[in-house]
Amino acid sequence: MRRITGGAFISLDGVIQAPGGPSEDPTGGFTQGGWVFRMGDEDVFETVGSWFAGDYDLLLGRRTYDIFASYWPFVEGEEKPMGDAFTAAGKHVLTRSDQPLDWANSHRLTSIKDVARLKASDGPDLVIQGSSTIYPALLAAGLIDRLSLIIYPITLGHGKRLFGEGTPAGALKLVDNKVTTKGTVIATYEPDGAIPADGDFPPPSTSAEEAERQRRMTERTW
Repeated sequence: MRRITGGAFISLDGVIQAPGGPSEDPTGGFTQGGWVFRMGDEDVFETVGSWFAGDYDLLLGRRTYDIFASYWPFVEGEEKPMGDAFTAAGKHVLTRSDQPLDWANSHRLTSIKDVARLKASDGPDLVIQGSSTIYPALLAAGLIDRLSLIIYPITLGHGKRLFGEGTPAGALKLVDNKVTTKGTVIATYEPDGAIPADGDFPPPSTSAEEAERQRRMTERTW
């Protein structure tokens, strides 16, 4: 059985689009590409390194795969060891496209059932990078074991978000956290079941104004 960990750079308003460079992903008119490096926080490198310590495979959506495949196999200099490691790792791509996956050690997954079978197999744990579109379905299927979020003190206004449409309701428990000297919050969560149905709620208002508000909500005129 493999574990699946999502590791993501995220803004305070939930955006994960194009953290690495201005031309990485301008989809939707996004103009803030490279925001991680614009904010510059050396203290996050230890956490990022922990994502790729030991053996691992990558679990990616198609667009993140394309971004990685056009960059990492070709890097030189200080980044070459990471490029070589990503090339050597298995890359499992959840996609409906039949476009070829030419990067070495790449494998196509066509459904969440494929991911479940992969998770149940023997092999290295799986690390998700980017790939915002695959999170809702993976969470709904209970396939994610851990979320490691590097939350930068920045709002980006618009862009692809980590938890998009279709994300299920559910509780998470915090298993590790720290704050860097620049205010970046590094928080690690694990799924913790359903949101509790009961709570210590304050008693509802019995005012005529609240009764009228409830009526308008029922009639969808509020």
